[in-house]
Formats: sequence, C-alpha cells, structure tokens
Amino acid sequence: MPLYLTKFSYTPETWARMIAHPEDRGKAAQAYIESVGGKLHGFWYAFGSHDGYTLWEAPDNVSMAAVALAITGGGALSSFETTVLLTVDETLDALRMAGDVGYRAPGS
Repeated sequence: MPLYLTKFSYTPETWARMIAHPEDRGKAAQAYIESVGGKLHGFWYAFGSHDGYTLWEAPDNVSMAAVALAITGGGALSSFETTVLLTVDETLDALRMAGDVGYRAPGS
C-alpha cells in the first residue's frame, strides 16, 4: 500500500481547546485511517512551520483523499498538506521510464 506523509497545523482555537482538554490526537488519526483500510505508522508534534506530521499507509489515493477531506472539513486545522511517498524501487522505475517520455523544453 502507498505511504503518505502529511504535515499539519492547528488553528489557535484548536490549541486553546486542547490546552483546556488535552487528548492524544494520534488515536483519532489512527481511527480515521483504519476506517478506510489503512494504517497509521506515526504521529508527531514539532517545532517549526508545521505543528505536526503523520505517516500513513492507505490502500490507494482515493482512500487517503477521503481521510484528508474529512479531517480538513472539520475546521480544526489551519493547514494540511499530503505528500505521496515513493519507494526506491518505484523511483528507479520512474527514472527508467523518464527516458522514454520525449520531453521537449519550451521554445526548443
């Protein structure tokens, strides 16, 4: 199954609610991805430009998109970005295929 890296940030109102009522949001994230047949591999909070990161495994892009849409539709986040991760083997296959694409630079 494909892996997905997400980085997210909470709204100030969400942080205020979590300060008043602390909870492990990793458990919620796990339930969301499991509802589409996937798995949560990690959930981390961070300093910096994003408040947290997750590593998910989902059956396909549509399943991950459903989870992302449900989460972002909830309004607790100010940002949510998803990156599809490729294995080394997938990248090697893409590199091999790239030679057959026939790309031509604009104006050439």
